[in-house]
Amino acid sequence: MAKVSGKAVDINLLKPLFFYARPYRKVLFLSIALTIALALVAPLRPILIEYTVDKYVLSGDQNGLTNMTIIMIALLVLQSIIQYFHTFLTNALGQSVILDLRIDIYRHISKLRLKYFDNTPIGQLITRTVSDLETIADVFSEGLIVIIGDVLQIITIMAVMLLYSWKLTLIVLMPMPLLMLTSYWFKEAIKGAFQEVRTQVGQLNTFLQEHITGISIIQYFAREEQEMQKFRGINSKHRDAHIRSNWYYSIFFPVVEIISALSLGLLIWYGSKMILDEDTVTTLFKREKIGNTYITHLFKDEIAGPGLIMAFILYVNMLFRPIRELADKFNTLQMGMVGAERIFTVLDTNEATENVGTRAPENLVGDIEFDKVWFAYNANNWVLKNISFTVKSGETVALVGATGAGKSSVINILNRFYEISKGSIKLDEHPIHHYELTFLRSKIATVLQDVFLFSDTIANNISLNNPKISREEIIAAAKEVGAHEFIERLPGGYDYNVMERGATLSVGQSQLISFIRALVYNPKILVLDEATSSVDTETEELIQLAISKLMKGRTSIVIAHRLSTIQNADKIIVLDHGEIKEMGSHQELLKIDGYYKKLYDLQFKSEGISKKGLTESF
Repeated sequence: MAKVSGKAVDINLLKPLFFYARPYRKVLFLSIALTIALALVAPLRPILIEYTVDKYVLSGDQNGLTNMTIIMIALLVLQSIIQYFHTFLTNALGQSVILDLRIDIYRHISKLRLKYFDNTPIGQLITRTVSDLETIADVFSEGLIVIIGDVLQIITIMAVMLLYSWKLTLIVLMPMPLLMLTSYWFKEAIKGAFQEVRTQVGQLNTFLQEHITGISIIQYFAREEQEMQKFRGINSKHRDAHIRSNWYYSIFFPVVEIISALSLGLLIWYGSKMILDEDTVTTLFKREKIGNTYITHLFKDEIAGPGLIMAFILYVNMLFRPIRELADKFNTLQMGMVGAERIFTVLDTNEATENVGTRAPENLVGDIEFDKVWFAYNANNWVLKNISFTVKSGETVALVGATGAGKSSVINILNRFYEISKGSIKLDEHPIHHYELTFLRSKIATVLQDVFLFSDTIANNISLNNPKISREEIIAAAKEVGAHEFIERLPGGYDYNVMERGATLSVGQSQLISFIRALVYNPKILVLDEATSSVDTETEELIQLAISKLMKGRTSIVIAHRLSTIQNADKIIVLDHGEIKEMGSHQELLKIDGYYKKLYDLQFKSEGISKKGLTESF
């Protein structure tokens, strides 16, 4: 994929666009053929009208007039059929291309490492995959192919006009330089306006996505009016950008109409002068007696007659319509190029996790080793410093420490969501980047504190639409967790739709579903990142029972603020500012009387005070 510039719109973007049209090249070639056919058919109607008027109307030949009328109707039907298939095929081509493009951009986005999403607004990516892609469809349905057709039509019409009368053609084309200047001004002005429109659409989508997602926070703190003021400002900029583009249209189209009227006026003036000229009138028509009837017909075909003037009036309209629309279609093409530039910028983003590993053993032991690992989200701002520890298969290691100590970062780099800066991480004595990425992540099940549920059924949220996971396995896992009863009480049971982000479930219920999700995938390595910190005591007891079963035979990494939940861990690692301060079992760390002992005493004291205060309040 060729790189695209971030400033000027590059016409070379057409090359990758037409690369996506290759699977539909038959449709593309047929569309181009129909475009050429329309350009050739369009001038035939004025030719027939000119011939009919001068040959049959002026001579009063009723039969000839009837026959020509039938021919013109047939031509009109043929042109309509060609136009129908042309419009249908170009639109189908555009939609097919953006279908494939949207699949590619979604696939690419889904493979980007988390660091990219840390710096890129989600609303901006939604704009790229939805509205920016729609502008690319217009490149095929209303842009490039139509522009080619309009240019061919202009060339064909001008050739026919010159063939019939070069004098009338020059008269008609006298205002053309003015039209060219106006069209160039419009093209340049509207290009900047369209780019501003796309920018404002992106900002509007970003704002809406963030604020609708976080609407609960806005309502909790009664910030509705203040955020509404921000929205009014962004929405006003969006409106102004559209008005600015429409303002250019409101100037350009009337000017084109005036120039078109000027051409028609010059045509009628000069054509009438030619017809009414005294010498022309005496030589223009000839009366000939056929039987008892006198028929008047043109004597000199090279002299402008009424039919030719009528044909030229139609030619002027046919000439100015594509010229007027050419500027509009070119800007449709420009808008598509702006969208293509932004889309290919995302596709060219080299932020995907490198997946060159090939290891995918049938039997994974589950030994984990961190050896002098250094990691930073931003250069030299170390989050983890010289981290070394081992976890044997079936063991449980707990990570504790204050917020920002680096606990979650350990999980992120184990899953290769971020790449380490120095050191190595090994799984069964092999560096984790030697493993095929999908295989690696499929062997690590993670339960997070902030549960994300999709707008789908409970069963699909558990299996993530994996056809290899049966309903029976889902129910069995739910029973093991102790969630089967509450799921069965819901309307539809396992087919109950939890809505977006699990809005119709409690926090504890959502957490249980996420735990079933981890259990049903039967991982070799289990990661619990604050998995019980947001649930009530009763739900936590259910999860703790399930955890004790799930951890058997599995390597487990547990991150928890509640130290009471990790006392039975084989190893507890105390982190502080990205460094390992202490490591050992619960009892060993209490004897040291260091960081862990202070955390334990502080939490125990805090929980004691809370319980005492709660008792006194009753």
